[in-house]
Amino acid sequence: MPTNVIMPQMGESVAEGTVTKWMKKIGERVERDEPLFEISTDKVDAEIPSPAEGVLSKILVKENETVAVNTVVAVINGSGEASIPSPVKEQPSPAPVPAAKTAPSPAAPEPRPEPSAPAPSPAADEKVRSSPLVRRIAREQHVNISEVHGTGLSGRVSKKDILAFIEQRDVEPKRLSAAPPPAAGMPARAETPPARQAAAPARAPEIAFKGPAETVPMTPIRRQIAEHMALSKRTSAHVTTVFEVEMTRVVETRERFSTEFLARNGFKLTFTPFLVRAAVEAIKEFPIFNSSIDGSNIIYKRDVNLGVAVALETGLIVPVIKRADEKNFLGVARAVNDLAERARSKRLSVDEVKDGTFTLTNPGVFGSLFGTPIINQPQVAILGVGVIEKRPVIRNDAIAIRPMVYLMLSFDHRLIDGSVADQFVARVKAVLENWDEPVV
Repeated sequence: MPTNVIMPQMGESVAEGTVTKWMKKIGERVERDEPLFEISTDKVDAEIPSPAEGVLSKILVKENETVAVNTVVAVINGSGEASIPSPVKEQPSPAPVPAAKTAPSPAAPEPRPEPSAPAPSPAADEKVRSSPLVRRIAREQHVNISEVHGTGLSGRVSKKDILAFIEQRDVEPKRLSAAPPPAAGMPARAETPPARQAAAPARAPEIAFKGPAETVPMTPIRRQIAEHMALSKRTSAHVTTVFEVEMTRVVETRERFSTEFLARNGFKLTFTPFLVRAAVEAIKEFPIFNSSIDGSNIIYKRDVNLGVAVALETGLIVPVIKRADEKNFLGVARAVNDLAERARSKRLSVDEVKDGTFTLTNPGVFGSLFGTPIINQPQVAILGVGVIEKRPVIRNDAIAIRPMVYLMLSFDHRLIDGSVADQFVARVKAVLENWDEPVV
């Protein structure tokens, strides 16, 4: 029986969406909840899963075409036969390690059983929402599906989820066993500043020139970024203050507990949770930074909903950690990891990118020393973080080498005075330089 695939409504205020990419061709087989196409709206980019299992028989909306929500964009033939002469291409058996560079699942890595170990019970696998293909991979690779973090609808485990879990399971133990243990009582030392290795750079699109110049339309997300940034510059009186911060305590804490943190939680300990927690502590002391302007009124927000900018190949998106002031370090770390992974795999919901009250952006992962970030409206400030690197500094009248970072606060001078802004960053600096919060 044919199943219509519709353009979903990604939020109450979203009236249309743009199909940016089809992941299947006409005549190809698709599993239920397997990513079928990508869309872009004025709120969020997302991968849309297939609503049914079968063969993609019709594509009614081309790539880069914008249509209203609830429009039928494709048809899936549930009988398993294509409605066109093209032969159906069966999906090949997957390799144990995926070729796609997807982020590891937050599920904790497990040691791989010996080949003689019994395979997980098929009955147990059936209790977890997954397709026959996923269950077959689980049996072949000795994986208990209940331990795999599902990113599909209602927690359904997709092919991408199971392959990412296998990749992490096979790679992480080797990495951990290859790392020499630190000397007794001494934290491990990184040869290079970890911040430079924290993220892969977003690639610029390749242009096929047919003449001296080539004109291409902006993507929907790029149009929204352009409009939002120009609006912010027209709205707020931007001023930026820059502080230099020593990160010795943070770097030593991260290096000392990185192995234990990964083993306990299944994802790496990065610098971002430290920065988020420091910003939250400063916001608690200076609530004006958790406000917005409405005409001649100031609207103070009770919840600290802190956005963390994530660089994508197509632009920038800011998922929001809701009620970050109520989370401890581990809660913040889990939220950062989860939101960043789903931002890069285009699985964020509209609710997860709205209602932010303060933003953190970290261009330092790409090597930037400092810059002047633009405020994310209707917020009144944004904190930028430069690269963490060792530099010579003066300590006790002597030259010392310390891991240092520049923090840049852009604030709306219509509401915030320079003295208050400097006190705010000084508080962030104090938290980082005197770090004492447990991380595991």
